[in-house]
Amino acid sequence: MADVSTEVAGIKLRNPTMLASGFLDETGGTLLRVFKAGAGAVVTKSIGPEPRAGYDNPTIVELEGGMLNSMGLPNPGIEAFGSEAKIALDGGAVVVGSVFGKDPDEYAAVAKTLAGYGVHGIELNLSCPHAKGLGTEIAQIPEAVREFTAAVKAKVGVPVMPKLSPNVSNIADFAQAAEDGGADAVVAINTLRAMAIAPELRMPILANKYGGLSGPAIRPVGVRCVYEIHEAVDVPIVGVGGVETGRDALEYIMAGASAVQIGTALATRGLSVFADVTAEIAAFLEAQKVKHLADLVGAAHG
Repeated sequence: MADVSTEVAGIKLRNPTMLASGFLDETGGTLLRVFKAGAGAVVTKSIGPEPRAGYDNPTIVELEGGMLNSMGLPNPGIEAFGSEAKIALDGGAVVVGSVFGKDPDEYAAVAKTLAGYGVHGIELNLSCPHAKGLGTEIAQIPEAVREFTAAVKAKVGVPVMPKLSPNVSNIADFAQAAEDGGADAVVAINTLRAMAIAPELRMPILANKYGGLSGPAIRPVGVRCVYEIHEAVDVPIVGVGGVETGRDALEYIMAGASAVQIGTALATRGLSVFADVTAEIAAFLEAQKVKHLADLVGAAHG
């Protein structure tokens, strides 16, 4: 039987699927439920230093090619999240904690507390496209990516994975900045900055006007970004954006990703998507007589 296990910066995963931050991940119960449904790992909601309510509704628009969201990073705050992390971890889940803040010190402080709760790794949300002052500016300045990564690395002993924005001219430069800052892996991509307008109302649909586009429409962008990053850095890559099937995941893996995150597909394929994608990958490996998934990482580079 083909081996679909993988490893990202020393974090061992039973399969290459991970829950993306922002979906069913604000409580320990939902994190554990997703893990038990088949995910190789789960990423928490982005957690900040204090509770945050997020934006007013409407915050989500369903589109033909995916989903547009502008949640505003709602979260319970790092102190309250400890009990939720414990539920997921005590249940056996592989948990990566996503963090955000307004400056390097806040990122580092939240990450240190989250690491103290026992999470297996830290994802840095440097690239939220709709929360002013809490992501967008960081992800568009290479030196800021390096500085924030280094600040967190200095405070935690678990792997650190900056999540990069596609809303830049050359994402490879930002991956290199993350690597220079000590990143153990990089996550690509976050959502694309976008908007939707209701012609009848002559106004934007989202209360915040702008949001982040996710789902199948952005997969070709994500695959291209992972391909470019793979040629620029030596650290592992987690691919994100529009993964709904095993074939989608294999695109990212052959572009250079060691694992993929799934989020929007929960709305179209349900909780079974993690097990389904894993089974589809395993079937492909069997058909191609490939024994180990790791043998296909970066295969499209020749």
